[in-house]
Amino acid sequence: MSRPTTVGELKASGYAPRTVKGEIRENLIRRLRSGEELFDGVLGYEHTVMPQIINAILARHDFILLGLRGQAKSRILRQLANFLDDEIPIVAGSEINDDPLRPISKYARETLAEHGDGTPVEWVHRDNRYVEKLATPDVTIADVIGDVDPIKAARGGHILADELTIHFGLLPRANRGIFAINELPDLSGKIQVGLFNVLQEGDVQVKGYPIRLPLDVFMVFTANPEDYTARGKIITPLKDRIGAEIRTHYPEDVEIGMSVTQQEAWLDRGELPVEVPEVVAEVIERIAFLGREDKRVDQRSGVSQRMPITVLEMVVSNAERRAILLGEDRIVPRIGDIYASLPAITGKMELEYEGELQGADKIARELIAKAAAAVYETRAAGADVDEIIAYFESGSALQLGEDAGAAACVKGFETVPGLLTMVEQVGLAANGASAGVRAAACELVLEALVAEKRLSRSSGGGYRRAQHEGPSGSSGFGKFDPFGGTTF
Repeated sequence: MSRPTTVGELKASGYAPRTVKGEIRENLIRRLRSGEELFDGVLGYEHTVMPQIINAILARHDFILLGLRGQAKSRILRQLANFLDDEIPIVAGSEINDDPLRPISKYARETLAEHGDGTPVEWVHRDNRYVEKLATPDVTIADVIGDVDPIKAARGGHILADELTIHFGLLPRANRGIFAINELPDLSGKIQVGLFNVLQEGDVQVKGYPIRLPLDVFMVFTANPEDYTARGKIITPLKDRIGAEIRTHYPEDVEIGMSVTQQEAWLDRGELPVEVPEVVAEVIERIAFLGREDKRVDQRSGVSQRMPITVLEMVVSNAERRAILLGEDRIVPRIGDIYASLPAITGKMELEYEGELQGADKIARELIAKAAAAVYETRAAGADVDEIIAYFESGSALQLGEDAGAAACVKGFETVPGLLTMVEQVGLAANGASAGVRAAACELVLEALVAEKRLSRSSGGGYRRAQHEGPSGSSGFGKFDPFGGTTF
């Protein structure tokens, strides 16, 4: 069926205008009844954030998402466009999406007065009805609301007081659509007053000219909770007019966090298949969880969910580099590879004064060790490690090269009595698992023992008893060389 191309055809088709909030509400209700997925790729909010967003839309409220960085706020806002109709009709040539049956701009009114039912109609796709602006201190009223354009006046022969000389800003251009502002408190006060006027009166003012544009806009915002307070940078009248304040949050449990990280991380590396052992993925996720509880980390800034995502990508990249150098047939990261991702950890944490004194690198290493211990505790608590400890207490040591292959590492772990048997018995690595997975499981056990101070670990990946310094300052312990066998 062809779409109407004139106002007359549009009237004959039975088209009836409706507000954008009414349109979004009706489409949401339809999707709820059909059981369709509402927000693609947004995990962990099913029983917390999503019901509040649905309620706000059903109530036809503008809303703001309050949350720290990396909590999918922008993703949620951008997917609101999916609740719009596929296309809507506008007066052809209108800059602000004038409804052919309810025009609000002078251009649309004059066009309809001149051409009547023969006025041309254009159709706008829903993707073009979503307008987003990142709030920065340099944003002006002209950017958001509009300004008088002398060039328009000169070309059209209009006086500057004529509405046809206005260059509309982003907000009027979002008419009959969604207008989103990220980091709302960063907008200057006078622009916030302009938004308040739209929410309160439904009109805009440009250069003080007495024009009225009853815009039909669904306005949504994001902000950091620290800034969105009466003492912060948000004006109270605007705060009072936003219908709903919805708090987002980081994943509430490790399993959800792992799902988000797995979904977002780039793991398809082309020729070589990637096999991420579950224990490695969990250690990476727990680093973020521990960081969000560490008093040395600035919790007002938070530890973004982007941190475990970038760490996983770096870990896989380190394993990929090793696989390429050794000619291995698959990429299998190990616990030791997490230490190669320190730049992805330290770059995602803002530290308090105490943390600055200790240094980001030291804190990141401690978080890795604690995360390994936590994973070990949840998966292998109570396992008998006495034989393993006794091996190191006897004076033996294990040195695994950072670029040693999986098979060489397993051969090295075989020299530690009971280690491989234990990881299989407690399910850290299934019987028959690949060499890479078995090596990762063994490293997890040793890292956990390091965190418990029952072993010590060198920066190069060597393991030995916790009190290893002899009278001469030299350990004198045996060492396994993955490329050359066991030496003493």
